Amino acid sequence: VLRSLGIPTRVITNFNSAHDRNINLSIDKYIDASGKTLDLSEDSVWNFHVWNECWFTRRDLGSFYDGWQVLDATPQERSKGIYQCGPASTRAIKEGDVDLDYDSSFVFAAVNADYVTWIHHSRKRRERIYSDTRRIGKFISTKAVGTNARVDVTASYKYPEAKEISFTISYAQYKDSLKEDRKILVTAL
Repeated sequence: VLRSLGIPTRVITNFNSAHDRNINLSIDKYIDASGKTLDLSEDSVWNFHVWNECWFTRRDLGSFYDGWQVLDATPQERSKGIYQCGPASTRAIKEGDVDLDYDSSFVFAAVNADYVTWIHHSRKRRERIYSDTRRIGKFISTKAVGTNARVDVTASYKYPEAKEISFTISYAQYKDSLKEDRKILVTAL
C-alpha cells in the first residue's frame, strides 16, 4: 500500500528476534537451583520476525530521526490500547532512544535485548547468573533491489558488539603493576 502511494518501503527480517512482553529490554529466563527451566516469564525469542520499513520525514520527532521507520503489520502486543507497532525510527533504535513514542522500546528489544538467565530462589530472591548481549538481533536483512541477494542492514539497527580481547601477561608484569598501584595509593594518602 505504501509503495502505491510513492513511499519507499522494504521488508526486513530479523533473526533471533526478541519478544519482550514487559518492556524491560531483556529476555529473562528463570531456572531453579537444579537447572530446571521455570515458567515465570512471558518473554520469548523467535527464530525470526519480519516487518516493514518505510522512508519518512519525522517532523514530530525532529530531523535526526528522519529516514527508515519500522512498521509491523503483525503486532503481538497492544500499543496505546490497540494492536499496532510503529512507526519507530531505526535511528532511535540504534541510538537507544527507547523513550520515544511509536514503540521504539519494543523494536529496540527485538533487535538488541540482553538474554538474561536467573536462578529463582524464592518469591523475593533471584540471582542473575548469566547475561548474553550477543544472542538477539542477528543478520537483520532486506532483499537487494533487482536481485534475490540479501542485504545486511544490521548496522542500521545496532552498533557492532564489542569484541572480547584475551591476553596473557607474565607474573613479573602482574607483580610490577601491583607496585604501580601501591605508588598511586601512597601518593593519594
